Amino acid sequence: MAEERSGMRKGLANYGDAGFSLFLRKAFIKAMGYSDDALDRTIIGITNTFSGYNACHKNVPDMIEAIKRGVMLAGGLPIEFPVVSIAESFSHPTSMFLRNLMAMDAEELVRAQPMDAVVLIGGCDKTVPALLMGAVSADVPAILTVTGPMITGHHKGERLGACTDCRRLWAQHRAGAIDETEIEAISGRLAPGPGTCMVMGTASTMALMSEAMGMMLPGGAAIPAVAADRLRHAEATGARAVAMAREKLRPSQIITERSLKNALRILQATGGSTNGLVHLAAIAGRIGVDLDMEAFDRMGAETPVLVDLKPSGQHYMEDLHKAGGLITIMREIVEVLDTGCLTVTGKTLGENIADAEPGWPQTVVRSLGDPIHRGGGLRVLRGNLAPNGAIIKQSAATPALLSHTGRAVVFTSLQDLAERVDSPDLDVTADDVLVLQNAGPKGAPGMPEAGYLPIPRKLAAQGVKDMVRISDARMSGTAFGTIVLHASPEAAIGGPIGLIRDGDRIRLDVAKGELQLLVDDAELARRKASWTAPVMAGSERGYYKLYAEQVTQAEHGCDFAFLRKSPPPGPIF
Repeated sequence: MAEERSGMRKGLANYGDAGFSLFLRKAFIKAMGYSDDALDRTIIGITNTFSGYNACHKNVPDMIEAIKRGVMLAGGLPIEFPVVSIAESFSHPTSMFLRNLMAMDAEELVRAQPMDAVVLIGGCDKTVPALLMGAVSADVPAILTVTGPMITGHHKGERLGACTDCRRLWAQHRAGAIDETEIEAISGRLAPGPGTCMVMGTASTMALMSEAMGMMLPGGAAIPAVAADRLRHAEATGARAVAMAREKLRPSQIITERSLKNALRILQATGGSTNGLVHLAAIAGRIGVDLDMEAFDRMGAETPVLVDLKPSGQHYMEDLHKAGGLITIMREIVEVLDTGCLTVTGKTLGENIADAEPGWPQTVVRSLGDPIHRGGGLRVLRGNLAPNGAIIKQSAATPALLSHTGRAVVFTSLQDLAERVDSPDLDVTADDVLVLQNAGPKGAPGMPEAGYLPIPRKLAAQGVKDMVRISDARMSGTAFGTIVLHASPEAAIGGPIGLIRDGDRIRLDVAKGELQLLVDDAELARRKASWTAPVMAGSERGYYKLYAEQVTQAEHGCDFAFLRKSPPPGPIF
């Protein structure tokens, strides 16, 4: 067996002469001022995810300097390189449309360039799963760190956080309770500095799950972006990357079916984002595993929501950090975690928990006997409306609506929703069920976070704050309400959600895990026979063409079929 190459000798460009390839590589990189001594060291790549469009990653340059310091203190050579950076609110049509592009970028650049290990810097929602998907596919020693959550802002004495309070206050603005001047002032106070949303949104969820999965050094998920501890953690990450390179500790040894189950436990215990389930499914697909949704549902019955953070509770991520971070959560559910899983420390998850400093009295993470919500944060729903499943964040829903039957008010597209939802002529009552079609992985495209359908203006003005809402779209992890998401198959490929008509009756029973369209099979068959696929304008070329042909459904993580280790069962389009 040929000896595995390392450092500058790794992954040489093909010129038909390996010696010349190495000579040419060294000649050009020496133009950057490197000495032979530096180039002979263990090389640690660092993904530079800074972007002028991405406030979540404003602190990346400072983190890179800290990571480099750690690498050099451990005897390695740090080399940063750029990859795609995705900012949630600066990604058209949606950040999910670009996640797989970032994953491909990370995978190919890690594989193509000489590095013995790589430090992944994630933060804003889709960056963490994209980097992990790319890393486990490339399978070069890798360690993740994140930019960290923002600190909270204030308005008129009230503590605010993005973006649960964004949505709450915007709803008040739509209802006429907050005027234009005040909402503009609020927009400058919701995000007071760098970092990710400071509630239990997707960024926070993915950071906590990644640490639980073993891909991040202990304690890193909850450190605020502006804290000195964030830079110390980055330095330690750089130093550990050098050791991982020498140990040849690879993502495939850490991201396993067992460690994914630990991440799913944390998703339930934190009342985490529904997006977390989609991203974990995508990561699982890269190692040839399909998530068992029924098993995930059973985890919810065993794992109540313990973390008192918005949108399910009242606190913010900086409070969780002060309470001890992920370790405090894991101690409460240690009996249902697989503590034998290997982590980036080189130790098991159980050893990491044992090595952590003792806990202290705090009010952010509840005990098993006093949870925020019994039954887990998320619930999988099935029925003739979503044969392949749908999801609801029951911990952030209105309890009275968790068992509800109502009349469908259907919006056939995002454009239709925008044009009609605030019309005074819209035939809608608070007891109706709002349905959004053609907003799934293919239909929108990119499965936008449009599942948080706005309450029709005339109802909002009457004081209505929640209704049952159903779609094949996603929802921000920072959002709240009785909202059914990820209905699969989606409308754009002929799924039953696309067959719903105004006036149909829909029954939701979260306790039973049921979502039923109360229309007989013969009528549904008639509607299906007359269904035609929507035109996907613009998908004739470029990345959109690749996306349209290859994107999978939510239960397979919306990854591209050809990037999965094994293809999903059944047709993808």
